Amino acid sequence: MLRALLLLIMLIGAGFASADEASVKKLVVAKFPQAKVEGVVKTVYGGLYEVFMDGRIHYTDEKMTFFIIGELIDAKTSINVTEQRFRKLTALNVKDMPPQDMAIKRVKGDGHRRLIVFSDPMCPYCRRIEQEFTKLNNVTIYLFPYPIEKRFPGSTELSKAIWCSPDRAKAWDEWMLKGTRPTAKGTCVTPIDDLDKIGNKLGIGVTPTVIFSDGAPMNGMISAAEMDRLMNQTPAP
Repeated sequence: MLRALLLLIMLIGAGFASADEASVKKLVVAKFPQAKVEGVVKTVYGGLYEVFMDGRIHYTDEKMTFFIIGELIDAKTSINVTEQRFRKLTALNVKDMPPQDMAIKRVKGDGHRRLIVFSDPMCPYCRRIEQEFTKLNNVTIYLFPYPIEKRFPGSTELSKAIWCSPDRAKAWDEWMLKGTRPTAKGTCVTPIDDLDKIGNKLGIGVTPTVIFSDGAPMNGMISAAEMDRLMNQTPAP
């Protein structure tokens, strides 16, 4: 009887919380009718509500008397709550990633950490991030050639030539780090077209896109130090 009563109290409490979140969401939608409000969740911090809107996290109160644009840091633990929540909210399903045999695999050190990278060989930032990869250790990098032909004409042909090279990893590094074009012809069977379909399904429209083992993506240029920090905060796959 007592257990049933406690369960009822918990359910009622959950119902009130949902009702509060729903009412706050209505206020946000009314204030920003053109925005895409993806979710509103009550936090454990001073009555703040987390608002996930237009791909960013904001904070407000139950009456929306203010709107905070910025990061929430837990003072006791120094954890960046906003960053952790954003990673969780934007995480891709790791099960939807391309199979490993479509990747150019590179193992550095003991390889116990993991990065998935979608990269275009003609993209300037993709070439810059390769310099950052050389500074990493104890990581396995699964590099998926992902040419965005409309943005970088010729990248599809180059990707296929790299894939058809006797040593794909070497050919990729030679081009990305030294500018040495592969001599192989891209006439072998490649996964490039399939990777394009998978990437589109995942919503990947920017290169480079770095995906951590929990599925959290980072778009664009990112330093080796930042990748190290995020990998160390990410649970092992």
